[in-house]
Amino acid sequence: MTSPTESAPASQEPDGRRRRGQDNRARIVAAMMEIIRSGQVAPSAEQVAARADVGLRTVFRHFQDMDSLYQEISAVVGAQVRAIIQAPSRSEAWPDRLFEMIGRRAQAFETIAPFKRAADVFRHRSKFLGSDYARMVVELREMLRRTLPSDLPRDPAAFEALDMLLSFEVWSRLRQEQNLTPEHAQEVVEAAVRRVVGL
Repeated sequence: MTSPTESAPASQEPDGRRRRGQDNRARIVAAMMEIIRSGQVAPSAEQVAARADVGLRTVFRHFQDMDSLYQEISAVVGAQVRAIIQAPSRSEAWPDRLFEMIGRRAQAFETIAPFKRAADVFRHRSKFLGSDYARMVVELREMLRRTLPSDLPRDPAAFEALDMLLSFEVWSRLRQEQNLTPEHAQEVVEAAVRRVVGL
């Protein structure tokens, strides 16, 4: 008869393998995110494996292809961004809520910027990456509509101008092409928004 202590290692082995598998998967995702944050928009599977300190076969054991790895990363980054932009407003008046939104979007756009640039490299061959960004654009647009007073969205030009000013594309232009700091970029967006809404 086998004692409980003798049978424990065998019974625990599947759990141990599962934990190792989960750990390897998390390391692969973290490695890919670190490489992208460092400025390399199109890392190879070999680079990811080396950074994660796993074999190349392990990468493709967990992820069918690089697009599925981007999909996992998008879920992680998306959760981080939604936690930022969907935080409850601390203000009652709509102008205050609007400027809170600008600050939250600045933080969110800084978070997603390296991953958005990486996604743009692969979007032409990845249906997932294109549709994922499109969903985010729709969500942000609806959040803006809910924040504004009921009469402002009836002015199509004003609403479209605000939607543009609060977009990732404008933020990226200010940060990259115009080389502004995050603080200065936010000041520019706020000044433009004040002119559109008449504040």
